[in-house]
Amino acid sequence: MESLFQYRRIRQSVRDQLAEIKEKCTCENYTPGSPHSSSCQSCNVGFSFPPNQSSLQAKPPTDSIIIVDWDSHDDPLNPASQSVSQKLVMTLLVSLLAFSVTATSAIDASGVPQYSEYFNVSEVVGSLATALFLVGFGAGSLLSGPFSETFGRNAVYLITMLLFLIFIMAAALAPNLQGHLIFRFLAGFFGSTPLSCAGGTVADLWNPVQKTYAFPAYAIPSFVGPMAGQIIGSYIPTTLGWRWLEWIMLIMGGAILLIVIVFQPETYGPLLLYWKAKILREETGDERYKAPMEMKNQALGPRLLASVYRPFALVYSELIIILMSLYLTVVYIVLFTFLEGYTYVFSHPYGLSQQMTSILWVGMLCGILLTSFLVPVVYSWTAKEYKRTSTIAPEERLWYAMLGGAPAVPISLFWMGWTCYPSISIWSPLISSVLFGYGITTIFLSTYMYIIDSYGVYSASALGFLVFTRYVVAGGMTVAGGPIYRSIGAHYTLTILGAISTAMATIPYLLYVYGPRIRKYSKFAVNTGAE
Repeated sequence: MESLFQYRRIRQSVRDQLAEIKEKCTCENYTPGSPHSSSCQSCNVGFSFPPNQSSLQAKPPTDSIIIVDWDSHDDPLNPASQSVSQKLVMTLLVSLLAFSVTATSAIDASGVPQYSEYFNVSEVVGSLATALFLVGFGAGSLLSGPFSETFGRNAVYLITMLLFLIFIMAAALAPNLQGHLIFRFLAGFFGSTPLSCAGGTVADLWNPVQKTYAFPAYAIPSFVGPMAGQIIGSYIPTTLGWRWLEWIMLIMGGAILLIVIVFQPETYGPLLLYWKAKILREETGDERYKAPMEMKNQALGPRLLASVYRPFALVYSELIIILMSLYLTVVYIVLFTFLEGYTYVFSHPYGLSQQMTSILWVGMLCGILLTSFLVPVVYSWTAKEYKRTSTIAPEERLWYAMLGGAPAVPISLFWMGWTCYPSISIWSPLISSVLFGYGITTIFLSTYMYIIDSYGVYSASALGFLVFTRYVVAGGMTVAGGPIYRSIGAHYTLTILGAISTAMATIPYLLYVYGPRIRKYSKFAVNTGAE
């Protein structure tokens, strides 16, 4: 709906400019709507769209192509020129979509005992509903980028979210386990776009300094999703039945999608310029007006193939991508093994019910929200650095993880693993989960922002690999989590995961020191600020 109004505003802006030309034109032969009526050679006025120049310019040669651009750097039609409050609303709307799909990814884990009993399968098989959803996330993330750069952000968000909701409804109605699992995988496949395209939306709207608080504004609400899914689903399977886990997500996702349809404008600048060029051709009859995206000759098919191939091609030579992918994958392994592991951390030692165990995810949720208090500090440092040097080195994006986030994860895992005994208060492992939530969120923020700034135009491919690997591996570990906790116990499992996380915690500090040197010898990385 808002995109339609946006299109109308662009048309009205073009018509106003045409009217301005007509007013300045004193030639009796000038007729709006006739071929080449966007300019009058006799009066020497007409349209041209280079940045920072007036829209009233001398008429270009008849056989030239006129590249349509914004009228100025603060063109009101450009989403990046909107006020901070307007851009925050656009960003938060996308984060609501991400919240919806990430909550759906985890909510089925709260009903594994119920639908495992319903379908007469083991709980390990029942956990496939969550695992295949996560694998679908990973697979879908490789394809959504090229579509969003061809058809715009809104079209991809809206169409894929509609398909996501259809398959969630199908999962709720599935008569057998096979159908339920297939529909959950397809829901994850189409639900991946709010995660994989969000970096593009943030880049559409915010300058480098503003991203310091804009990306957390997206990431923190969306990262809350898995914890919220567990909390929402705590009492549903035992009161309404396990199918209502899907119905609740369908209702919530449908309401969010309706809000986005009504209020979210298109943010992809090249598509808006295409609309402007198209309107100019319609209003003037002058076919020379072309948007920059119309000058690209590469078809969608080759771009899709490149989007699937390039993430894996990059990883062979890019140490930064390898390290960050490994780090984020370990974090997600821990996070999604907790879906089963909380039973062995809280339920068995303290005799809690299935419902109360799910509610205890509120501790991790509080830790994620605590990250917001770090944002003003990092923003202040980034703004001062930008004012001093007029640039932001990618290593400055590591501050979130370095300010306690990286060590917080292993500390929380050791703390939880060594204190989840019946003889020790339940508050001890619960408080450690708050620290874990804080740590994983800061790591996520630093990883994404560092990759985006380090790889520029290649960042979409780099992030595609990160999304694919962490969700596919996390999906596999979701199935393996229960048997691992059951076989060696929560204490040893968390100790092993804590030891691995300790090794991973050195990565942000090592990249802060050696990152510029690594980027200097990379074929794809941006070398701004490199030694």
